[in-house]
Amino acid sequence: MGSSLKGKRIALLVTDGFEQIELTSPREALREAGAIADIVSAESGEVRGWNHTDPADSFKVDRTFDAAHADDYDAVVLPGGVVNGDNIRLNDVAKSLLKNVAKANKPIAVICHGGWILASADLVKGKKMTSWPSLADDLRNAGADWVDQEVVVDGNLISSRKPDDLDAFNRALIEKLAA
Repeated sequence: MGSSLKGKRIALLVTDGFEQIELTSPREALREAGAIADIVSAESGEVRGWNHTDPADSFKVDRTFDAAHADDYDAVVLPGGVVNGDNIRLNDVAKSLLKNVAKANKPIAVICHGGWILASADLVKGKKMTSWPSLADDLRNAGADWVDQEVVVDGNLISSRKPDDLDAFNRALIEKLAA
């Protein structure tokens, strides 16, 4: 992919309990394309990923939600994980950051249970999107047009269902940022 995203900075919003591959795969794709990919979380220090239901690796937090601003980033990625999605959707500072990113018309890419966060931030109404299948009712109830597809791009919203969709998710994210 080269350096097509040189100078771009992307925030990956996570808390403990994120689905690890849904952070590491997009982060690696972004870095390979020349972007800076920051891990942004509720607290400084480290966050721990999960491999489905098992604790996995820890990662250094680059910035906290309250220290991150929409102007600092060209896009936001929301990895999934049930615990992660549930934690972030209850964090008003993270929701405010996402609302400001959306107001600035910047891409937001979400996979798996990350869609919960957008529903709680009131950012899915009228949007076509996908997610882990168990979120379909929640997203529809929040006003989204939920579909079961590998990846969906609706304006600046990029969504995917699960880790098996990461190749398509990463391609769509890189294409959107390179445009």
